[in-house]
Parts: sequence; structure tokens; C-alpha cells
Amino acid sequence: MLVAKALARLLEGAGYDVELRSDGEAAVQALGSAAFDVVISDIRLPTISGVQLLEMIRAYDLDIPVILITGLPSVETAIAAVELGALQYLTKPIQKEVLLQAVGRAANLHAMARAKRDALRLLGEGAVPGDRAGLAASLERALDSMWPAFQPIVDREGTLVAYEALLRSREPSLPHPGAVLSAAETLERTADVGERMRAVTAESFANAKPGTLLFINLHPLDLLDPRLADPKAPLSKLAERVVLEVTERSTLDEIKDVQSRIRDLRSLGFRIAIDDLGAGYAGLTSFALLEPDIVKLDMTLIRGVDTSDVKQRIVGSMAALSKEMGMRVVAEGIETAGERRAVSLLGCEWLQGYLFAKPGPAFPEVARG
Repeated sequence: MLVAKALARLLEGAGYDVELRSDGEAAVQALGSAAFDVVISDIRLPTISGVQLLEMIRAYDLDIPVILITGLPSVETAIAAVELGALQYLTKPIQKEVLLQAVGRAANLHAMARAKRDALRLLGEGAVPGDRAGLAASLERALDSMWPAFQPIVDREGTLVAYEALLRSREPSLPHPGAVLSAAETLERTADVGERMRAVTAESFANAKPGTLLFINLHPLDLLDPRLADPKAPLSKLAERVVLEVTERSTLDEIKDVQSRIRDLRSLGFRIAIDDLGAGYAGLTSFALLEPDIVKLDMTLIRGVDTSDVKQRIVGSMAALSKEMGMRVVAEGIETAGERRAVSLLGCEWLQGYLFAKPGPAFPEVARG
């Protein structure tokens, strides 16, 4: 406590307001009842360690900077501190200039974090965690609140043939599917997101109109997850009605034994689709490895196709080649009657887009367009 009092005097002399607590548990209680700009803690505390204190702080406050100090530095505690988002790790004895510089920097960064969060809220983007522990906590909340939005897929006459399930979450710090997937990739937890999405989708789709197909997206890394091909998994029980979409926007180069994994999925009854065709990786790799039953043309090709000769040639060529190889063609992103007419004339059999319905809870009604 003597060292803490000495540091407090230095900081008060520099114009800071300082509150002292004798142990980690008292510090946590203080943090729960008041707002602080910076936390300074010794690694060694009477009740809990400084790293444990940091972990508890990160459970509910993702931004507050934490400076840890120690007289006995170790690689293990330094690594743990960095992983939990400690801003700085200082070794005793601490020079006055070093302490003031560290605290000043921490206070400025905290102010910037608050400003960024205010900007995100103003723009309606939610808030994004700034450290790994915070990101993990946000992802857990996203998994707990995950639900599927369904968008209809229709034939040329406008009759419902399928729904695509789209990932949604009620976690405000990960405000859109891309943020959830980015967090999962950072934390190496894409398989957990995929497994959860398949489970909640299977539960909702059990009430869909009989005979309707279900399209659901796969992250390429989902192909490595043994739970995907588990016959007892919720989605596997609906496999005869399920089309698994693998995007062309991601490479399959890191996935070993793709063809054997696809055979296992097909043996359960799943069909395979290539999503985002025309917007992803060029070449024949995805077609050769996946041998898809269905291809979905990316919306960037469909937008304005009725007024673009170039897009019409590309869409017509892709549709003709796909049908020649025995694949059904879906046009995504249709928003106007002109686009609908064009893709139908160019050979697209199934259609999807806001013209028919926006994604929503189970199950949106189809507009005739």
C-alpha cells in the first residue's frame, strides 16, 4: 500500500483525481459504482492477482485502459496481460516521467475509445469491442442471441420454392453478420458460429411449408467441422431439403480432402451450391472440388442487368454453361421488374431479391413483383 500511496501522490501532483483501493475485489466494486479513465494495478494483490483483476474488468468494461506494474516480471504474466488487453506493463521501480507518460497516453486513448463509440452509435453502427477479451465476450452474446432471417427464393412465375437462411444477432457490438464472422475469424471460432446458426435454423425451419427447400451458407472452414456431417445434428435430420451454399468469395485452398467431405455431406442428402458466382475467385477450383448442384449468380451481376449489354452476355453465358453441366441457376439481388424479366429471359430458373421479399423472421410473404 505504501507504493500505491506514493504513486497516488505523484498523480495527484500532476492534476489527476485518484482513488485508492487496498485489494482487487475492492477495486472491482469501485469500478462497478463509478466511472474511471485509467486503472493502475500491481500484479501481486492481497486477494486476487492483477491479471485476474484485469480479466474481471474486461468482463463488463471493454475500453478502460489497465496499466499493470510488477517488481518480478515474468513471461507468463506478460503474455496473459497482453491477451486480456492490458495497455502497458511497467516494471518497478517506476520513474515519475514513465508513469505520467503512461497514464496520460491511457487517458487519451480512453477518451478516443469513447468518442469512437459515440460516433458508431450516431451512425447506427453499434459499437465494436477494442480488445480480444472484449471481442470474445461480444461473440458469446452474439451466439446466445443468434437467429435466422429467411428470404424467399421463387421460380419464374413467382411461386415459392425455397428460403435462404441468413445470420442475424441481437448483439449491438457486432451489429451485422460481417462483424460476427470477422470476430469469429479473429478468435478462430468460425465453427462455433456455423454450428449455432445451423441449429437455430433447423429449429425454425421445422415449421416451413412442406416441400420448401432451405439454403444455408457455409464458411469454407465449416467443412473442417465434424459436426457438419454428424447424422444426429439438427440440420442433418432435414438434409433432403437442405442446400449448403459455399461462397466463391473465399478460397478452398486451405481445406484438405474437400471432395471426400462433400461426398459425406451428399451421402446424408445435402445438396451443394456455389454462392456469389461472378464475384469471387476466378478459375475452376470451386467447380472441380464441389461439383455443385446449384449456382447462385452474385447480385453485382444482376443489378442493372436489364440495361447492360455486358452483364447480359456474362449472365447468359454463365446460365447456359451451368445448365449444360446439370446445375440449376439462381439469380440473387433482384430489385426491379426489369431485372426480373432480363434474368428470366437469360436462363435463370430461380430468383431471389427485395422485389419478392426482404429477409425476415420465419416466414416472409412473397410479393408477386
